[in-house]
Amino acid sequence: MTNYTLQASREWWSQRWLDLLDSYRFKKRLERARNYSRQGNVLSIEFKGAKVLARVQGSEPEPYKVSLSLDPFSDEEWSYVIESMSKKAIFAAKLLAGEMPQNIEEVFTANGLSLFPFTLSDVRSKCSCPDKANPCKHVGAVYYQLGDRFSEDPFVLFKLRGRTKEQIISDLRQLRSAKIEVSSTETSDIQQSVTNNQNTIKLESFWHYNEPLDSSLVVIAPSGSETVLDVLGPIPLAKEEENIGNLTASDVVMKYLQTVYQDVRQKAVLAAMNVGGA
Repeated sequence: MTNYTLQASREWWSQRWLDLLDSYRFKKRLERARNYSRQGNVLSIEFKGAKVLARVQGSEPEPYKVSLSLDPFSDEEWSYVIESMSKKAIFAAKLLAGEMPQNIEEVFTANGLSLFPFTLSDVRSKCSCPDKANPCKHVGAVYYQLGDRFSEDPFVLFKLRGRTKEQIISDLRQLRSAKIEVSSTETSDIQQSVTNNQNTIKLESFWHYNEPLDSSLVVIAPSGSETVLDVLGPIPLAKEEENIGNLTASDVVMKYLQTVYQDVRQKAVLAAMNVGGA
């Protein structure tokens, strides 16, 4: 399997972790580390808190002891991160499905943190082998093995930052349950308020206003020159060739309706102004 095929088969968060190691300039050392990882030289990997402890078989009969860790986040920092996660249901859904949300880093950067290490110097590692270089091939082999574990379980990366899967899911559920309870309480309060208002307000008379208005607040203006008849256009009562004098039947009816419309409009204005004993 080629390196390109391996990269294509890895999850993005796993490849992001391995890209950091691949930036190491000593390529020969990395190749030996990759071979150690593939050939089963990493005998065991276990977590002790946020630290990874591993045993790697080298050229000596006794396996070398390797430790690897990142700076864990404090309880306060994690509380901010979990609070941010709880605001988006997609994060909880993805993580519960064993996937890392594509924009998960935004949650950490918004709180001044970085989920992934920036450089290899951010990864604290030690090996009992005599090699003075760091990372040595034994540390590199553990690093590659962790990349594979990330593909299987993205919570391993969170564990390096000080939180287990159980803790994260439990905190997310508690926060989301609390938000649902608050939302239900607010909805209940609104419904109760509406009910109380309905008991004190008669809906059938809500839009009625029976008090006299100040004359200065009332402005009566006749409509413009365009009427509803202009908008509707001629009424097709007869064909154009059926004329009455110089007018078609449609013209005659429209003339009559315009006269009626003007008369009704004038009477409506007079009635509104209370003129003529109305």
